[in-house]
Amino acid sequence: MQRQHHYTLSASCPDRVGIVAKVASFLAEHGGWILETAHHADNEEGRYFMRIEVKADSLPFMLSEFRERFRPIGEALEMRWKITDSAVKKRLVILVSKQEHCLYDLLSRWQSKELDVEIPCVISNHEDFRGFVEWHGIPFHHVPVTRDNKEQAFAEIHRIYEEVSGDTMVLARYMQILPPDLCSAFPGQILNIHHSFLPSFVGAKPYHQAYARGVKLIGATCHYVTPDLDQGPIIDQDVIRVDHSDTPDDLVRYGKDIEKTVLARSLRYHLEDRVIVHGNKTVVFR
Repeated sequence: MQRQHHYTLSASCPDRVGIVAKVASFLAEHGGWILETAHHADNEEGRYFMRIEVKADSLPFMLSEFRERFRPIGEALEMRWKITDSAVKKRLVILVSKQEHCLYDLLSRWQSKELDVEIPCVISNHEDFRGFVEWHGIPFHHVPVTRDNKEQAFAEIHRIYEEVSGDTMVLARYMQILPPDLCSAFPGQILNIHHSFLPSFVGAKPYHQAYARGVKLIGATCHYVTPDLDQGPIIDQDVIRVDHSDTPDDLVRYGKDIEKTVLARSLRYHLEDRVIVHGNKTVVFR
């Protein structure tokens, strides 16, 4: 069942007395009907985090006016905040190389409306999935990446992302390292699924690294992309148990299932504004 139209306010600020009272009073004064609320106080950081869903038609003004009216409260509380409209679908650009499982899973969830997004295009450094993507009615962009053209290739990806008004980029097993300037241009917008339980086994062939180390658990990690390889704020992780009889190919096969689940779950948290980044950590209101 489709959820009713709502606005989502997500924020963090230095912890102090009266934060919830100020925000709740503002909403109550304007007839705001709270549908869902979540809070977290980080005692070590001395910081407070909140996420509030408000029934859109309970307020007497649109989102732009909400921002203007709420701004003085945000400034008084030294708050980093944003408010989004559930009626405005986020625009998801998917990057993929030659591993198909995450792409297939995301497009299946999109087609079944489990992921309520717009997908203006898929970008790949290979042609392999053009037919599959275009069968879904989604434009496909082939942007080859070689040792000699990386600067131009990533400039083209940057251009396409902005041209289609993307606001979320997903690296669905895109096996290229994004340059620092591209990562820095879209902080908190680029999600990557890494086939390892980070911070263990960063970089290439993590399942083979795990096999060589004889681990008993393997996992997958979805994180925001930063200029530091596989070091961005973690959104979600999961693991599965393995044993001495499993081969590297077995680990890869098991891992694909975890990767799909973790990526889809993390993307949903992101799309629903349930993730607040603070430094290199996240608060995720599930």
